[in-house]
Parts: sequence; structure tokens; C-alpha cells
Amino acid sequence: MTDLGDFNEFDTDADADSTADSSVSTSASATDSSGFEPANVEPRGEDVGIGTICVSQGLRIAEDEDDTSLRAYVTSGNRSSVRIGSYLVAPYPDGETLFCRITGLEYAQQYHADDATEIHARRAMRQDDVDEADYKFVASLEPVAVLYDDDGELKRRMTDRVPKPQTVVRQANDTTEIKTGLKMPEDGVFLGHLSVGGEKVRTAATPPTIDYRLKDDYEAGDPLVFRHTLVAGGTGSGKTHAAKNVLRQYLADERRYPMEDGRTVGPAVVQFDPQDEYAQMHDDNPDLDDEFARRLEREGVAHGGVSDTTAFVPKVGDASYSAGHHRAECVEFTIPFSMCRSRPWLVSGGSLNDNQYGALTYLLDRFFTEAGNDGSYAGFKSFLDDPALREELDESGRVHEATYDAVRRRVFGFEDVFDQDARPITELIHEFVRPGGLTVVPTYHVSNTRATEAVVLALSSLLIDEKLSNDPTYDRIKETPLVLGMDEAHNFLTDADSVQARKVITKFTEAAKQGRKERLGLFLITQDPQDIDDAVFKQINTTVVLNLGDEDAIKSVNIPANLESKVPYMEKGQMVVYSPDNSEPVELIGLPKCVTRHGRD
Repeated sequence: MTDLGDFNEFDTDADADSTADSSVSTSASATDSSGFEPANVEPRGEDVGIGTICVSQGLRIAEDEDDTSLRAYVTSGNRSSVRIGSYLVAPYPDGETLFCRITGLEYAQQYHADDATEIHARRAMRQDDVDEADYKFVASLEPVAVLYDDDGELKRRMTDRVPKPQTVVRQANDTTEIKTGLKMPEDGVFLGHLSVGGEKVRTAATPPTIDYRLKDDYEAGDPLVFRHTLVAGGTGSGKTHAAKNVLRQYLADERRYPMEDGRTVGPAVVQFDPQDEYAQMHDDNPDLDDEFARRLEREGVAHGGVSDTTAFVPKVGDASYSAGHHRAECVEFTIPFSMCRSRPWLVSGGSLNDNQYGALTYLLDRFFTEAGNDGSYAGFKSFLDDPALREELDESGRVHEATYDAVRRRVFGFEDVFDQDARPITELIHEFVRPGGLTVVPTYHVSNTRATEAVVLALSSLLIDEKLSNDPTYDRIKETPLVLGMDEAHNFLTDADSVQARKVITKFTEAAKQGRKERLGLFLITQDPQDIDDAVFKQINTTVVLNLGDEDAIKSVNIPANLESKVPYMEKGQMVVYSPDNSEPVELIGLPKCVTRHGRD
């Protein structure tokens, strides 16, 4: 024993060792040297869950989510495992369960003390770890649904009751529990695996991952393929990879849709391909090994090349197409000028005002009345070159000479598009639209943007017109479920003031509105979703968003704010799916490998 003023140095490690030895001996003798029994502060039994519902800052469930206050205290041993976005469950006493999501994580002082001091900071800097017991760790929760048993079937309803204080919360780790809580269907078209913060959600089941699927039968409403899909992602985000994997599911052998005449028919997929990547879906992916293939089969994911894949190559001037990167059959075709009789905007060539468009419509109608349906583009140019016609229409007041000249200027320049040395597409409809088959229309070899637009819009309008018609010319189109895919859709469905743009938007909007009834689904792929016209965008039911760096693009896809903030930071293959008629908004991870061939050597 030293004097009170004598602050001798001592060894803290030795002191800790002696304390530990003392506690061991005390445990053995059940008393310490002073004769007192030590207090055991650890509760008996084994912990279940990650923490408990706490009421220190209120416990409230309200119709207005801003008035809801739901928090859980997380015990020290579980703090490193919880993440924002993780799913938790809290039982009610009567067997129902609250399914909720973590929206915030917070450390708070366990005791009233000021740790913003020099002594606290320097002490922490000399320690290897933090004593979790000094702090409270609280998770803010968003109630998602109440789960309940209905004759042995787990169902969900809106949150309408508050959990009891001190209710134990645990991480959701049951597949049925999670799928029910998020309103995810058991069966349908596979998109990816449920994830939180870029990590797949794991369960105790086999397989441990949770598959996310789109409804694809009429028992729960219309298949979502006919309520339209948008895939948005920047360069390098994996949107083409993801799009191929989804389209491959629609081409699975077992995929069938009932028609009005009682038949069940596999869908035809027509994909417009400006980068010449989708014809590769004919071929197997050489990087897809047997083990990965078996895993896909266990999860019911279609994989492998689609043997019924044909590349319909537009003949445009002297442009040549190389098919060395795939083994799909190639069929060359041309756009007959006769298609312009009912679609004058195909040959408008630029912005026409309403007066000029009316004049073009009149001139085309008069030309085809004289020349018949076999009238050619060269014949129409000669027809417009007639000065007597120009004078006649001007003197009659039918078409002013200035309007006539404006129309003539804009319809010239399509020599490389119409009536080329190939079979007209109108003679190839049975080959172009094939139940269960994939038709790819590559346009990468066409350097003329004006020609590319004419080809894509001519074919897409033909398919849409026949689908929506009550008296179709081509029954094959009308009687086949159709998925119309369009990559770089922003180039064709943009908001613009020209008559041509308005006509195209009107046509696609009508197609989107009537798609459910006619078995027509739009599958749009873009890196600039903000450029797609709102009239079309509003008809999209399923939005798949990969990494986007542009703020305007992110805002335009209209996903919930909590997921919107994650989009710029998502890695390749990560995606957000917003499909209100299918599930709650969720984060997914797509397959790491493409189920068909993808990428060039």
C-alpha cells in the first residue's frame, strides 16, 4: 500500500490478467475474497432474433407513413449483420406476423455523456475496437404488410395493427414468408434473385436464394408481358445481357398463351437490333458450364440457344451485312413503297406541318389510285416531277405550289430504302412472325439514320396495325402472341413536334393500351428513358432499371426514392424492378452469365 500521493505506475495488462484469474477462481468457489457472490448480468437461455421492438421514442402505426414510428433495439452481437433494406419479421401474440424493412440505422448514447472531447478521442485512438455496450444501436423500420394464415396458406394484408413492446424481431429467412411479404409470385418469367445492398438475400431453403418472377398466367390477371416492359441502363450496365436473359424465358418451349379460338400458342418475338447483338441468341453460350446449367434447370430458368432464330436483314442501298458472329439463318428483305399508302409518314423525311402532311396524304392517295398497289417509289418521284400536276393543284386551290415544293423536297432521298433488290417483307409474313420463334432485325450495317428509322417504323407499324385491326390482312400476325422488342427505343419513340413523331407515338400508345386484349407486348430497351414520350411511358407496367448515371434519366423512371438513390452506385447486373401489379419495389441481382451467347470474341 503506497501513500495517497504516490501514483506508482502499474501494468494494466497484468491487472486485467489478475482480474480474469480472480473471476475464474471466484466462479469455482462461488464467492470472492470479501465473501460476496458475483452477479451474473447475462440472461439465461439462448438469444432468438436480432433484437426487440422498443418504445423509448414512440411506437405507432398510422395510415400516413410519416406518422409511423417503429424502431427496434439491435443487440451487440447482431449489429454487424444488419443492413439498410434488410427484411425483418415481428410476431403478434395471436400468430400473425409483421413484415417490415429496415430504413435507417442509428447509434445513440447509452448513458448521458459527452464523447466529443480530447480524452475520449485519444482513448479511442489507442484502442483496437469499440465497446458496443456503451451505445444503443437502433433500426428504424418501415411496415410492409401483415402476414397471416388462411386455411394453411400464408397471405398478406396492409399493416393495420401495432406490434407489442419488447416483441422479438428476427431477420426474415423463409422463402414463402419473404415472397408473401413482398407480394412476389411463385411462378412466372425469371428476372433475377432478390438482393439487398448488392448482396443476395439468403434463406435456409435449397436453393438459398430467392427467385424473382413476373406473373405470366391469366389466373392472377393478364400476363405482364402484355402490359409492357422497359429495361433502362447506361453503357456497361448489362442491359443487353439482362434483356437477352428475359427474352429467352419468353421463348421457352413450355411458354404458351391461350387465344380466343381456344388454342394455346407460343409467342413470337420480333427484336429490332441496332447493335447487332440479339441474333447471337441462336447459339449456346460456351461459358455456361454444366454445373451452372444444372442450377438453372433446378430453378426452372430456360437456357441455351434458340434454334428457331432468324435474322431478317433489311436491304438498304449498297450496305452489306456480315453474319460471322452468329449462326442464325439470314433472310434479306425490302420495304415495298406500297406500305406508304396507309402510312404516309414513312416517306415524310422530316418535320412536316399539318398542312404539308395533308398534302402528302392527298398526293399519295392520288398516285396509288392511278398506279395501283404496285406503285413504286421511283414512280412516285416521277409523279411529283410532273409540272402540270403542280400547276393543276395550285390553280384548283387543292395544294399550294409552295406546299407542293416542300412535300417534294422531303419525300426525295429514300432511293436506298424502298423497293430494293430483295423480297418484300409483305411476302414474308409467315417467316417473319413464327410462334415460338425469334426474329431479329439488325440495322447496324445501315449507316443512314433516316433509312434506319424508316425500316424500323415500317415493320413495327405493320405489326401493330395488324394486331389492332378488326379486319387484318395477315391472320398470322393477328393470331400469334407477339413480343415487340426495340433496343435504343428513345430513337424512335421520342417526344417531338413533327407530324411523323406524333403519328408514331399515337400508334405505339394505342398498341400499349390494347396490348392485353390483343396479346401484344412491348419490350423497350434504352439508355435514355427520359427521351421516351410520356404517352408511351405511362402504359409501361414493369420497369427494370440498371445503373444510370444521368440524374434526369433516373428521375424519369419513376421508382421509389429509397431505390432511386441506389441506381448510380449499382454494379453491373444489379437492378431495381418496379412493377406495381407484380410485387413491392425490389432490388435484384441478375444471372452472372448470359443464358445464350453474348459478346463478340
